[in-house]
Amino acid sequence: MADAPTPTVRDVTFDVFRRLGLTTIFANPGSTEVPFLTGLPDDIAFVLALHEGSVVGVATGWAIAHDRPALVNLHTTAGLGNAVGALATARVNRAPLVVLVGQQDRRHLALEPFLTGRLEGLAGDYPVWVNQPATAQDVPGAIARAYHEAVTGRGPAIVIVPMDDWAQPVTGTGPAAAPAQVRRPVGVDDATVEEVAALLDGARSPLLVVGAGADTAGTRAALVTISERLDAPVRQEAFGARAGFPQDHPNYQGLLPAARGRLRGALAGHDVVLVVGAPVFRQYPYEPGPFVEEGVTVVEVSQDPAEVHRSPADLAVLTDPEVFCAALAERVTAREPSGRPPRAVPTVPPPAPGEPLRAPHVYALLAQRTDRDTVVVEETPSTRQALEEMLPSREPLGYLGVAMGGLGFGMPAAIGVRMARPDRPVIAILGDGSSMYAVQSLWTAANYGVGALFVVFANGGYAIMDKLAERAGGKAPWPGFPEVRLSALATALGCAARRISSYEDLVATLDDVLPRLRDMDAPLLLDIDVAPEPEFNP
Repeated sequence: MADAPTPTVRDVTFDVFRRLGLTTIFANPGSTEVPFLTGLPDDIAFVLALHEGSVVGVATGWAIAHDRPALVNLHTTAGLGNAVGALATARVNRAPLVVLVGQQDRRHLALEPFLTGRLEGLAGDYPVWVNQPATAQDVPGAIARAYHEAVTGRGPAIVIVPMDDWAQPVTGTGPAAAPAQVRRPVGVDDATVEEVAALLDGARSPLLVVGAGADTAGTRAALVTISERLDAPVRQEAFGARAGFPQDHPNYQGLLPAARGRLRGALAGHDVVLVVGAPVFRQYPYEPGPFVEEGVTVVEVSQDPAEVHRSPADLAVLTDPEVFCAALAERVTAREPSGRPPRAVPTVPPPAPGEPLRAPHVYALLAQRTDRDTVVVEETPSTRQALEEMLPSREPLGYLGVAMGGLGFGMPAAIGVRMARPDRPVIAILGDGSSMYAVQSLWTAANYGVGALFVVFANGGYAIMDKLAERAGGKAPWPGFPEVRLSALATALGCAARRISSYEDLVATLDDVLPRLRDMDAPLLLDIDVAPEPEFNP
């Protein structure tokens, strides 16, 4: 009987992928990835996007929706360089990614041949871990470790693989690398829970602030209990990537302002502020002065070490928010309801004859017609405030935004979310300027039958930039782009599109599309002509 062939680094790596559930590769490959990708096993899926920002964006949406790492493959310096902004977004959005970056042949790296990349520091501090294995045989173990680093650090972990490593033999047991399993037991520090409970019980007027790190079913349920028992209002962090509390709950009081002076005003009257799964506090633009008034105690609970370690809170607790809040909910003392009125949701009547369509008209119609479990992926900076006021996130993963602020996330992220969660309707709400950063991702949606709805507000320019320039008192040097039509670009990329210019057409289109959104097997883009919003208050 013939001896079994010696497994290669590639063979062993695919076994690692299977063990870890990394069986979908998101990529925009180049020549250094050909030895890895050619002839993929049948149980390994491949998803192509036409730009690295879209690759990472789709993988980010997929990882967030699945709550486990996604596997990304990038092409040496050019691919990693193009993806840095999207990797930064993944880090701030707490998305675990395992990122393989191709490198030139190890045998002549010292001579810096064509396509050699100086890759270790190219993405800066945004990866949670970067490694180029010392030998080819170290590659599978490095990938296993990257998986664990991505889960623990909640961000992208990078492994750099020279192209000839894949064919190298792995003999014997190979070098020890990463454990087969990593257990992350989360204990409850009873003394700390009691301390925080005592602070809240002793508060005259406690307030909860929630963020992306609280967006799990268990954390939300515990926060609802805490809020109801304490009769405490709840605010959402500014610029949060996800909603950490059901925004249709009577105790929910809306988005925190980001400007420091308005933030102090929003927190005034509360003597203890419990911040869960959010930074203390995300700001934009800079304003002098303290975050809170004298005498206000701020407690933060987060599982993000960096968020905790830089926090100016009086007490910061590094732990799993779900476990901590579940324990806290059992400790706090119930109060009599104060009869606080729920926040007022703006009512927007249809536009009068001759009045242009505006984003709030769209939000009002969506709020009436979307299912409770709809995922809204947002990248419309100039109308985000109106969206948050009018289109509440009601279920976990009901809202997904870009915490980093760089454009080009929303469109590919929506594709990744729908790929990961085909059971949930997905709507991406985008500006036409934002869409231009990742419009090529529509090809991926069309090619892979991703049934997401893309709602694009076409106001012919970067409205948020225009508002900031106006506020600064100067003349903006950039032109508008009213001639750019996302519907035409979508059609050219194989994605069906409709252009909408009237309220009546909008109502008819939404009434046609939304009832079948859950079962759509192809993307659709709605290119909606809107007038810019008159106000912007961060």
